[in-house]
Amino acid sequence: MNGAIRGGVHTAQQHDSAIKHVTGRAEYADDITEPMGTLHAYLGLSEAAHAEIVSIDLEAVRTAPGVVDVLTAKDLPGSNDVSPVGKHDDPVFAEGRVEFWGQPMFAVIAETRDAARRAATKAKVEYRALRHVTDVAEAIAADYPHVIDPLKLERGDVGPALEAAPHRLKGSLRVGGQDHFYLEGMIAFAIPGEDDEVTVFSSTQHPSEVQHMVAHVLGVPSHSVTIQVRRMGGGFGGKETQPNLFAAVAAVAAKKLGRAVKIRPDRDDDMSATGKRHDFLVEYEVGFDDDGRILAVEGMFAARCGFSADLSGPVTDRALFHADNAYFYPAVRLVSRPMKTNTVSNTAFRGFGGPQGVIAAERIIEEIAYALGKDPLEVRRTNFYGAEGRDVTPYHQKVEDNIVNRVVDELEARAEYARRREAVLAFNAEGGVIRKGIALTPVKFGISFTATWYNQAGALVHVYNDGSIHLNHGGTEMGQGLNTKVAQVVADCFQVDLEHVRITATTTAKVPNTSATAASSGSDLNGMAAQNAAEQIRGRLVDFAAEKWGVAPEQVVFEPNVVLVGNTRMSFPEFIKEAYMARVHLSAAGFYKTPDIHWDRAAGKGRPFYYFAYGAAVSEVSIDTLTGEYQVDRVDILHDVGRSLNPAIDKGQIEGGFIQGVGWLTTEELWWDDKGRLRTHAPSTYKIPLASDRARIFNVDLADWSENREPTIRRSKAVGEPPFMLGISVLEALSMAVASVADYRQCPRLDAPATPERVLMAVTRLQGASGAAA
Repeated sequence: MNGAIRGGVHTAQQHDSAIKHVTGRAEYADDITEPMGTLHAYLGLSEAAHAEIVSIDLEAVRTAPGVVDVLTAKDLPGSNDVSPVGKHDDPVFAEGRVEFWGQPMFAVIAETRDAARRAATKAKVEYRALRHVTDVAEAIAADYPHVIDPLKLERGDVGPALEAAPHRLKGSLRVGGQDHFYLEGMIAFAIPGEDDEVTVFSSTQHPSEVQHMVAHVLGVPSHSVTIQVRRMGGGFGGKETQPNLFAAVAAVAAKKLGRAVKIRPDRDDDMSATGKRHDFLVEYEVGFDDDGRILAVEGMFAARCGFSADLSGPVTDRALFHADNAYFYPAVRLVSRPMKTNTVSNTAFRGFGGPQGVIAAERIIEEIAYALGKDPLEVRRTNFYGAEGRDVTPYHQKVEDNIVNRVVDELEARAEYARRREAVLAFNAEGGVIRKGIALTPVKFGISFTATWYNQAGALVHVYNDGSIHLNHGGTEMGQGLNTKVAQVVADCFQVDLEHVRITATTTAKVPNTSATAASSGSDLNGMAAQNAAEQIRGRLVDFAAEKWGVAPEQVVFEPNVVLVGNTRMSFPEFIKEAYMARVHLSAAGFYKTPDIHWDRAAGKGRPFYYFAYGAAVSEVSIDTLTGEYQVDRVDILHDVGRSLNPAIDKGQIEGGFIQGVGWLTTEELWWDDKGRLRTHAPSTYKIPLASDRARIFNVDLADWSENREPTIRRSKAVGEPPFMLGISVLEALSMAVASVADYRQCPRLDAPATPERVLMAVTRLQGASGAAA
């Protein structure tokens, strides 16, 4: 043997673009050198939440300095629609009426971005106002329609089980939306080609969908459109469907004018015109016994979806899929209500509805604990999925890989939860302005696209005759380290150092029909596809060597950076040169599709998830009962990633996901005024977590004993989304701190985000109730 390769799987490796990121040398779409004559586009947005367009006068726009053209719906050669689900309800440009404040109505094409932006403000539009609704509860009261058919999950006989339960309670929970706040905003850069061809550099998580949508709007076949993505400056789901419109506008303008066209909105307009995480109104009823064991659950999950369907169907579906979190419900009925509203159409966001389901499950546990005067962790343990008879989800999938008990037990011990909880109770018993809270919450998160056909991936691997390796796959890099992990897999297949594998930009010209890099499945799908391609080439190499040197195939051994053929040892480049001279095909297209998954939405039954990922977090907080301000004092996380492909990257994903989850539940608040305008549309009014919001003590560990029971890529598990929901532990800890002012006699029912204002109002409410009771 010759040591070990540098950068193989299951080792901590630096992100392939890390140095470029911190030195500013990483190139994004806005850094691409512009050809001479590049034009710039800017969108003209509506200033009404719901209205008929009586007239629109664009003369001042067309004659503004530097303007070359103005595009409206009639200028689109194909279809005026970029709906990702084929409902034809998502126009590029509004026609006849606008359905939310900030809806694109036209695009200005000018010599400079500044000229386009200034000209876009000069439109004269006359509106006839219509009734508008921005809140989900108001939408229900106003009998607004669903944007897509609701889903129902049901198992057992819920009504009688609730009636027979020794204890029964009802409640509701509001959980807010969230802006993706990616560092790189929406951008597309289109370069026209000959005939009907166009190349678009897009900041997108779903190149193939952008390709199809651009082709759809242009009225050309998909083969005429090439989409390329080297990297994104963040995505978090916001760049799964939302880039369609921007790419289409740039492509139409480029083809019409025969010049390169770039479109990049300001942050204000980006936040106003693009979708968010869905905010939910959840109503629940639960029956339980004296031990806190759940006997029946009924829940309604209503979501603010916006003016069109977008991905609201699968998002609200997944909320129901995760409304059990890690808990077994003997009898359960869950329904979704994807409500239309006069707001921007909401879309994918890390967790894809799962967080809204998980937080409802945790609220139910919290309610039971306060009702019975128990530690919520005791109630959680009582209700965890277990052995036969307590292992079936509301969607009828068996939980066969359940490790939640071990994860929680180990974290409880490592974080000294029991001792610290007693210390918190003692501290709060002394009274005083500052109160503390502590909570341990788990997560069980299903991995796979619930749209079964998305669970596929392709890859293209070339081995050049000098032994260097070129890798292309259908996934996209948005900072999460996907490219590094997939390259590690290929390096490991050939037993060469990672530096010998070159990762290139994702392009629809190399790997067709790609799935979105989403649902935490990027490494699972693309890693397996790349491995398949590498194994094809390796198989050919083994056959070649066995024949040339007259040995059995098992005597051809790939060792670190060398190949041993019988008693002959040669470097990997020497071996590859021999294969090339013998005319061995050194290129392969790999493919993978996730096995054993299926889903019948109409029946509410199936196996939508290939496996589950688990984790748990303990969070401790302090609140000021006079102001509602708080800080996170300590966080301990233990997370299950199977056999980690890259522990360093996985830990980074856990840390980032947790912080983003905490932001969703504490500081990030979306607010529309009575005219339907989003007012939290810039960093000045929308607060994402700062470095100072990080826990003073932040311990993150991987469950290094875990190994995926399913044959995933090197027995690893997905890590992108599951840690996000661990931020719920902070909300639960805040709830405990608030509850202490009334001696823990009732659940504070904190809505999210639990801003300092909401915390203060909850403290005041409980103090008032406590005083009245006294």
